[in-house]
Amino acid sequence: LDGGLTAWEGPLSTDVPTPAEGDFVPEPGAVGLLDADEAAALARSGVLFDARAGERYRGEVEPIDRVGGHIPGAVSAPTTANVAPDGRFLSAEELRARFKSLGATEDGAVGVYCGSGVSGAHEVLALAVAGIPAALYVGSWSEWSSDPERPVAVGPDPQ
Repeated sequence: LDGGLTAWEGPLSTDVPTPAEGDFVPEPGAVGLLDADEAAALARSGVLFDARAGERYRGEVEPIDRVGGHIPGAVSAPTTANVAPDGRFLSAEELRARFKSLGATEDGAVGVYCGSGVSGAHEVLALAVAGIPAALYVGSWSEWSSDPERPVAVGPDPQ
């Protein structure tokens, strides 16, 4: 729902619905998925966006995981910048300009991670709205930072 619950225009209910039986069969493959090694490689050879807040990316604050920071080579792209003040996605043109200014292109390799995969999924959707295909590192920072052998970068975006 573009804009979240506040954008819903119909009636709301707290009743628990009885779902109607349907024939939908989900199929994997609509969104590319990355594992930790693929995310690390993409940070070196393509564009890997970190969708978390800038403070978490820089390692200044880490409220959940054992260590703060980001995957070396990742670019900070907080998912909050994908929406207007009313909570709706920015236009496709605005999103495209945002992601291109951060290094993404329609034909380049782009990946996204966050803390646990949730905000990253929002970022993948915003990239799709912008016409830029992207893959999601589902394990995200929680998985990455739990492995003491994986490198951790702190500070601002790489230049």
